[in-house]
Amino acid sequence: MAATCPAPRRAEADNDAQIIALWLHGRSEHTQRAYRREVERFLAYVAVELRGGGLRHLQAWADSEELTAKAPASRARAIAAVKSLFAFGHRLGYLPFDVAAPLKSPKLKDTLASRILEESAVQRILALETNPRNAVLLRLLYAAGVRVSEVCALTWADLKPRDEGQGQATIFGKGGKTREVILPATVYGALAALKPRDAAKESPVFRSRSGGGALTTVQILRIVRAAAARAGVEGNVSPHWFRHAHASHSLDRGAPISLVQATLGHSSMATTGRYTHAQPTESSGRFLVV
Repeated sequence: MAATCPAPRRAEADNDAQIIALWLHGRSEHTQRAYRREVERFLAYVAVELRGGGLRHLQAWADSEELTAKAPASRARAIAAVKSLFAFGHRLGYLPFDVAAPLKSPKLKDTLASRILEESAVQRILALETNPRNAVLLRLLYAAGVRVSEVCALTWADLKPRDEGQGQATIFGKGGKTREVILPATVYGALAALKPRDAAKESPVFRSRSGGGALTTVQILRIVRAAAARAGVEGNVSPHWFRHAHASHSLDRGAPISLVQATLGHSSMATTGRYTHAQPTESSGRFLVV
C-alpha cells in the first residue's frame, strides 16, 4: 500500500493583523506598545504585507533615513522586533520563509559602566531621602535588585518574615518567572513599618497617594530622579541603575556570581558576568612603565 502524504499544516493566522496579535500575546503592555509601533512603521515604509516582503524590502528599510537617523540602540530594537515577528510567522506556518534571518543588526557600544552608580552615590541618595515611603522604595530597589515593574506589582502577600529579622519577597518578573529574594533585616523592617494596619494582602506595597493604587513606573522614575538630583548625582538616573549597582557592588564585595544571577533573575550567567567586565579591578596596563 502506498504511503499517504500528511495533510498540509494549516496556518495559525490568515492575515498580518492576526499573526501580529499572536506574536504580541502574553508580552507586557509596554513591550506590546513598543513592538507594535516598530512593526507598524516597518509595514508603512515597505507598503507590502508580510507575505509579500522579501530581504530586499528589509534591507531597504534598515538602510532608510527613517531608521538610520535613530540612535543605534533604537535602531537595533526596531530591527530586533521585525526580525522576531518574521521568525514567529515562519514558525507558525504563516510565512513560507524567514526572510529576515539574514538581516544584520547594528553592533552596539556597551555603555553599562556609565550606568553603574558608585557606592558613595547610592548611600547619599538613600541618606537624603526624607519621605518614608520613598526611602523604603529606594532601599528595596538597591537591596533586592528588582526591576521597576516588579516593584509596581509587589503586594503584601508577596512578603513574609524570615529568621533574624530578615524577610523574603516573592518576585514575579520578566518572562513570567518567579523568584524568591531574601531581604536584609533593615529593609524588611522598614517595609513592615510602612504597612497600614488595615492593608489587605492583595494591596500594593507602594501606593500612589492620589488614587490608592500601585505606583506606576513613571511615578517611580520621578521619585528616583528627584532623589538623585537631591544627592548631586548627574546623569539620567533611572530605577534600573539601582539594579546595576546591586549587581556590581555585591560582586565587588565577594558575592558568588551564581547567587547574584539568582537574585536578579538573569536567565544566563553571561548577563551577570557583564558586571565583572564593566567594573574591572585590575588591568595589564598597571604592569607597564608609562
